[in-house]
Amino acid sequence: MANVNTEPEMKTTDILVEDLDSFQKKLAQVREAQKLYAEYSQEQVDEIFKAAAIAANMARIPLAKMAVEETGMGVVEDKVIKNHYASEYIYNTYRNTKTCGEIEYDPAYGLRRIAEPIGIIGAVIPTTNPTSTAIFKALLCLKTRNGIIISPHPRAKLSTIAAAKIVLEAAVKAGAPEHIIGWIDVPSLELTNELMKSSDTILATGGPGMVKAAYSSGKPALGVGAGNTPVIIDSTADIRLAVNSIIHSKTFDNGMICASEQSVTVLSDIYDAVRQEFADRGCYFLKEDEIEKVRKTILINGSLNARIVGQSAYRIAQLSGVTVPEKTKILIGEVESVDISEEFAHEKLSPVLAMYKAESFDEALQKAARLVADGGYGHTSSLFIHPAELEKIQKHAHAMKTCRILINSPSSHGGIGDLYNFRMTPSMTLGCGSWGGNSVSENVGVKHLLNIKNVAERRENMLWFRTPEKVYFKKGCMPLALDELGTIMHKKKAFIVIDSFLYQNGYVTSIERKLDEMNIQHTCFYDVKPDPTLSSALEGAKAMRLFEPDVIIALGGGSAMDAGKIMWVLYEHPEVDFMDMAMRFMDIRKRIYPFPTMGEKAYFVAIPTSSGTGSEVTPFAVITDEKTNIKYPLADYELLPDMAIIDADNMMNQPKGLTSASGIDALTHALEAYASIMATEYTDGLALKAMKNIFDYLPAAYEKGAADPIAREKMATASTLAGMAFANAFLGVCHSMAHKLGAYHHIPHGVANALLITYVMRYNADPVPPKMGTFSQYQYPHTLERYCECAHFLGINGKDDNETLDLFIQKIEELKEACGIRKTIADYGVKEEDFLASLDEMVENAFDDQCTGANPRYPLMSEIREMYCKAYYGK
Repeated sequence: MANVNTEPEMKTTDILVEDLDSFQKKLAQVREAQKLYAEYSQEQVDEIFKAAAIAANMARIPLAKMAVEETGMGVVEDKVIKNHYASEYIYNTYRNTKTCGEIEYDPAYGLRRIAEPIGIIGAVIPTTNPTSTAIFKALLCLKTRNGIIISPHPRAKLSTIAAAKIVLEAAVKAGAPEHIIGWIDVPSLELTNELMKSSDTILATGGPGMVKAAYSSGKPALGVGAGNTPVIIDSTADIRLAVNSIIHSKTFDNGMICASEQSVTVLSDIYDAVRQEFADRGCYFLKEDEIEKVRKTILINGSLNARIVGQSAYRIAQLSGVTVPEKTKILIGEVESVDISEEFAHEKLSPVLAMYKAESFDEALQKAARLVADGGYGHTSSLFIHPAELEKIQKHAHAMKTCRILINSPSSHGGIGDLYNFRMTPSMTLGCGSWGGNSVSENVGVKHLLNIKNVAERRENMLWFRTPEKVYFKKGCMPLALDELGTIMHKKKAFIVIDSFLYQNGYVTSIERKLDEMNIQHTCFYDVKPDPTLSSALEGAKAMRLFEPDVIIALGGGSAMDAGKIMWVLYEHPEVDFMDMAMRFMDIRKRIYPFPTMGEKAYFVAIPTSSGTGSEVTPFAVITDEKTNIKYPLADYELLPDMAIIDADNMMNQPKGLTSASGIDALTHALEAYASIMATEYTDGLALKAMKNIFDYLPAAYEKGAADPIAREKMATASTLAGMAFANAFLGVCHSMAHKLGAYHHIPHGVANALLITYVMRYNADPVPPKMGTFSQYQYPHTLERYCECAHFLGINGKDDNETLDLFIQKIEELKEACGIRKTIADYGVKEEDFLASLDEMVENAFDDQCTGANPRYPLMSEIREMYCKAYYGK
């Protein structure tokens, strides 16, 4: 090592950088070299990185000597460790790190991450750590294929340049471009500012003024904040370990590492023992008059006295006019104030330490937090404590606004990483986050000197098809299906939810009889209105909690089943908030509010008495808040019933109005599921078969009712098939608009859908919509073709797609007319002034409805308004 040449030698191609003109020439050299280096492979880069690290490590002793001789600061032996660390630890950490080209590929998610260099790094080097910081930054740049130009501190230029030269020569010998590392030979403020303006990123280490200049340069900057590390020694701490760790750290290179301890706060019950340990280990406690003398030496005109930085305790005592033993390790001032007006409360970059007494751990935290606030925001804090005191450790971490919080470690060594801890990145540049005015809050490493390209291939979401675990169907199946509740599941208490009309007309009798046969205790809640309300659901949930059922049976149309679902949730989870459940989502699997797990208290059975809603097989429930008149469509697969029983015997006596409204509702379910951006082959077949049944059997079911049981059963099947389709493909803007039309003007839901569906179809079929729906499976607008597929399945064929759509819509209008559906919203008695008064609110609420997101054409609010008006006036 004694033969290592640390004297910079000039080559014919070298440029002595001493003014702006020579700087620009050097910049051009480095930039050209970096362009070549950017094309190097990972193998080439790793060889260069290794060779440069070895060379720096070999020169660690002469570089340390040179730094101390030139700056008059620090300890040669400690600077050897710094140089060794900056080469060996940095190499060890990054030797296997990919920094060139594709660094990661996830074939399942189709994501490639490609690393590219930034370009030219402007590196400002401090006088406190000139050689180790230069080695560190140069090695990072070599590993990341960046060029680097170093601006040394004027008082450390020779040692800084020597370190850079050693790294450069080794890198070039290993194959790097000749000028990949450059430096300013005659540093000045003017040239440093020019470097900051000209580089692509600044890597700044130094005083607050320099770091501020870096961040003000207009270029991306990685800088560090000031350190003012406060230490707390808790009553439970190992005193010997604590004191000797602090001494080891505070005397390392005469305290010039910015993470070194600046103050120690000791709990009063161990204060004397800690004080004695410091004294026994060679530290000197300043007397009152001596404290005042050292105060005047620490700061000069409010700023740190440069003459004490990196000096020994003995030398600082001499400068202060204080006599201490020559081998004194640390000067300790026992002070009380943690205010910035107290000189000992500052960062001192020397073996001078403030010592405070605290009566409690909370008081110690308050003192440490204030010390951080007065000059060390974001940097480092330290705590010595018994490892089992987890509550105190967490309390300390919460109170400290620092990015490095060290437990039972010497902070100089602990803060730079990988010496007294093994997951903190080793670094000579310690980010302090926004607290310290920095852009990073961690130890700076290679990742901060790379641009990462994220190449994301298109991927389609995993889809699903979910239904109740049991779906029973065929006319007359209900008694057999219910039998399972007793014979297989051994249920004890059943809670029946039904609307008042069905209850009064005896629909619940056969269920109650069957439950009696199985000795299942039961009760019935029948205060459910056609548009179920939140207050009704709350009352039902209250009754459930009193009865404590283990099975819930919802019997009726969509109203009873929807109300039953909400009661079920509120019964099993009374803590949930309705508005949280009603919160809109874009992806049901990523929603902000996760529904609670259902079925832990009660099994849910859904039995429809109308053929339209499909609620027996869907994860949806529509509830009206009677206070605001807003309908909330709730959706989550936790709302999916456990068992669905589709027995056409329960549907035979539907009135004609309900038959037509629910029938067209089922048709709308099928049409919107087929056109949905989330439609799949699993849902398409169900939707098509549902449409076929509806066109073939709805007129007969409407006209003949119970006299045509086959038509009734086919419509029951159609309703459930369409329900399964939209349970998995979701719906669209027709339902969004229908929800609001029903809520504001009390038009039955199925009728509202019937009034809107053909307008929505023409709207969706536009081959060039202003906006299309957002979903990875939905590749391009094709709703016209999708509607034509439905038409063809139904035997409707035109000469082209447009005519086919016209004929299809005509067929739907004929079906509506045959079932007694009127033409317009106005025809249902909605006054024009009332309609117009509510229009703006309806439009916005429809746009924000849960069903809107799956519509193939993403609607503008003005377009929703136009469709509402067309449906009102019949235009």
